[in-house]
Amino acid sequence: MNLSARSLATLTLLGLGTLAPASAQGIAGTVTGSVAEGMRVSGWAVTPSGQAVQEIVSVPINNSKFRLELPAIAPSARAQTTLSAQNVSWPGVIDPVTVSAPVQTAEVKFFTYRDTNRSGQRDDNEPLNEVTLNSGSSSVFVAWVGTDVTVKANRGYEATLKRGWNVFLVDVGRAVKVSPYLETASVSLNLGR
Repeated sequence: MNLSARSLATLTLLGLGTLAPASAQGIAGTVTGSVAEGMRVSGWAVTPSGQAVQEIVSVPINNSKFRLELPAIAPSARAQTTLSAQNVSWPGVIDPVTVSAPVQTAEVKFFTYRDTNRSGQRDDNEPLNEVTLNSGSSSVFVAWVGTDVTVKANRGYEATLKRGWNVFLVDVGRAVKVSPYLETASVSLNLGR
């Protein structure tokens, strides 16, 4: 192989690497409060009204710590909905709302449950308890979108989402600040007593 053919092969391989799915995003955190035996933290795709539809990720709490890895694949069709200005019920979103393009989406909310039979997944007899993951005064927000889209709303809310899974920190005050989640962020989950 001559130098130009070798260079072309290298550039082709590098180019193919950029087409591969992005590495999974992870959310690591610490838990305060009483952790029952077999307790798991899970992320569920929910309907616009907040009803859990599909478990996206679930991990056990070990030594008061957890790490959720979002999958590289899209949620199921039944977990997706068409995003429109009328059905955005995300944290910090207040009318008027604009959505830059029609897009399929899935919002993720977080829950805990006791995996009483240690199956590694939730069974119907294991109740879900909704929880909030926080980083300082911000809450962690996760959404999947089928294509790039920007959502804007009152009080400065602006979230630019890229195709696939997106993780943001949302701080609601007089203005709403939406910032990308960095894996170095300190995330906590408070279970109370």
